[in-house]
Amino acid sequence: MYVLIWLLFWIVCNGRITEEILLLGIVICSGFYCFLCRYMGYDWKKDGKLLQKVPLFLKYGITLVWEMIIANLAVVRIILSPDLETEPTFRTFQMDFKTETARVALANSITLTPGTYTVSLEENVYTIHALDRSFAEGIEESVFVKQLKKLEE
Repeated sequence: MYVLIWLLFWIVCNGRITEEILLLGIVICSGFYCFLCRYMGYDWKKDGKLLQKVPLFLKYGITLVWEMIIANLAVVRIILSPDLETEPTFRTFQMDFKTETARVALANSITLTPGTYTVSLEENVYTIHALDRSFAEGIEESVFVKQLKKLEE
């Protein structure tokens, strides 16, 4: 996967695609990747598994954008309805993610979604602040959690 990213970077830096540029880019990027595998601990098997998860990453990104749109509309509704009473709240919950990456991704996804903010993340315990109690309900069973657990497998 890294070879493809570096090759795309190589092509962008050259500004055009010719046969020579493409072949030289493949040779240089492959050599660089072999160097990284040998001396920096990269593993092509691990990278292959990561490449297989690209559709899941794309699905997560689309879900995040969709949830941000929905939350934006909910916040706008609160702002434009001055007689609507809100109940700001703090909520603490625990998740059982295996990796630090999944824990941080969930915390960032919560913060990126308007109306909620991750105040604290210690080990697997999240503390969030929500603009309204309804924003915090069911957050530990949200679509973010389900998709992150699939990405961890």
